[in-house]
Amino acid sequence: MSDADSAQHVLPDVLEPGLRLVFCGTAAGARSARDGAYYAHPGNRFWRAVFAVGLTPRLLVPAEFPLMPGFGIGFTDVAKFHHGNDNQLPRGAYDAIALHAKIERAAPRVVAFTSKQAGMAALGRRTVATGRQAEPFAGAIAWVLPSPSGQARGSWNLATWQAMADEVRQLAPGIDR
Repeated sequence: MSDADSAQHVLPDVLEPGLRLVFCGTAAGARSARDGAYYAHPGNRFWRAVFAVGLTPRLLVPAEFPLMPGFGIGFTDVAKFHHGNDNQLPRGAYDAIALHAKIERAAPRVVAFTSKQAGMAALGRRTVATGRQAEPFAGAIAWVLPSPSGQARGSWNLATWQAMADEVRQLAPGIDR
């Protein structure tokens, strides 16, 4: 991808070699796009969850997302050029091939899809269960997590996030609390 292409991304990828974990969503939400930060809506549980499961030493705010590589954590989305709720994205917005190439290049130990929809789009499946996936994605252990979005309150489950975080710590110890 050229620099011109990446300049058009709604949010920048936070990917580099040596990360232990990359979180991958479907696309930036409207608030995230407006604020220029991952998981920026106040109703989104993402930042509280990563702190609660011990992946960060303190509760971060969305604008601090550039600090996450210091904890061995990166970010990307399946749809980089569009934002909004999943049902608002145009057909063809998801680019699983580009995502696969990015994850393969960055080579994190674990990739965690932050919703079933992100997991289905990336893995090319019609259905997917939350939890650790049997098959890796681009060489990384793949997890599908319950969505932290406030719109997905009914399926929220911190236990799956905790199980993923426990495995990340086992595989690649890093900066935790």
